[in-house]
Amino acid sequence: MRRKYFGTDGVRGRVGEPPITADWILKLGRAVGIVLARDDKRAVVIGKDTRVSGYMFESALEAGLAASGANVLLLGPMPTPAVAYLTRTLYACAGIVISASHNSFEDNGIKFFSANGEKLSDDVEQAIENEIDEPFVTVNSAHMGKAARVDDAAGRYIEFCKGTMPFGTLLSGMRIALDCANGATYKVAPAILRELGAKVHVIGNTPDGMNINDRCGSTQPKAMQEHVLQSGADLGIALDGDGDRVVFSDGDGELVDGDELLYIIACARKAAGTLPGGVVGTVMTNFGLETAFANLGIPFIRTAVGDRHIHRALIEHGWILGGEASGHLLSLDRTSTGDGIVSALQVLEIMAQSGKSLKELRQGMKKFPQVMINVPVSAGARKVFQDSDTINRAMLDVEAELNGQGRVILRPSGTEPLIRVTLEGADLSQVQRLAEQLADTVRAELGG
Repeated sequence: MRRKYFGTDGVRGRVGEPPITADWILKLGRAVGIVLARDDKRAVVIGKDTRVSGYMFESALEAGLAASGANVLLLGPMPTPAVAYLTRTLYACAGIVISASHNSFEDNGIKFFSANGEKLSDDVEQAIENEIDEPFVTVNSAHMGKAARVDDAAGRYIEFCKGTMPFGTLLSGMRIALDCANGATYKVAPAILRELGAKVHVIGNTPDGMNINDRCGSTQPKAMQEHVLQSGADLGIALDGDGDRVVFSDGDGELVDGDELLYIIACARKAAGTLPGGVVGTVMTNFGLETAFANLGIPFIRTAVGDRHIHRALIEHGWILGGEASGHLLSLDRTSTGDGIVSALQVLEIMAQSGKSLKELRQGMKKFPQVMINVPVSAGARKVFQDSDTINRAMLDVEAELNGQGRVILRPSGTEPLIRVTLEGADLSQVQRLAEQLADTVRAELGG
């Protein structure tokens, strides 16, 4: 069944526009309580990032859950992965995050975790959707839910993050330029790094409700890169607004993205004998990472874009490591979901133990040039695109010319009437020419 409200990661949109309205979020809270807490006496945990609209939606969710009879534990501003961790350790029946991740403050959204701190299954999300459209009925007063605040939530998460590092590992002497994106990590991330001994120069740690992800953070890392050079730091770390993504900069201000971080972690784990199986990426993972893993004898598979697909593939194969170029990395032996801080600590741990700089650690992977062209198409063009022999033949011709030294990705956008034409290869001029050639074919065939 096609879902009406849920996207790839919960519900997200512009604040004040359906469904991201206070009255709809109230209904959502009740529906979650009915589906996830009807026969469970444990509470539902709620955390949020620093958007000003978080106050309104926190109250709406609390009211809806209470109306269903569910108890609530309020964490306040906390990173998304912290909510996943605290859902498990507080023995809650579910966790809710109020966040639009790396989007600007005008947007907001609601994400969910199961009692195990993992994303909800499609079936559970469908059950919640079905309940939203039912009449809003409040339980009688004797069975109404209660709410309480968890005052030590930040401290619990800080200790958890430090505990993912081998005992005795210190970051003494490291100078780190840290960008918290004016988001949910603005307190905990600097505290963790400083308690581990690093000298931390922080930006993006003064949220005002409207400056989250504003020219800062992992999606706009230029501020972090410049901060590295200005502060004389050894490296830079940029998190996104809700703290589940991370990218780095080396000491020269050069960006180190999620694919390269995944390479660094996988190499270290293979050398230490702690990499069971292989690594999971997505269709957008750079071909250079696949090539580097092939040279190292590390199995590698791709999934659709999105951490839930990566997580599912890791579970199916019994593997533990995967991620995306965006910096959304999963290490299932350390935590149950993508965690920017925990991922960053793994890289810092490798640097501390090896004595190598970030620039040295990334040397073994050569990123292939990538060209993406967005081709506008009519709203009904998706079916024509899927069945077009002309486009399929053109794609096969391009793959033949690349001759195994690159790859082609053609996919419709999930949110816009676009076909995304993406090519990677060793020769940038060839990749640019072939991408334009293929985009012209898509344009001519679909009338864009």
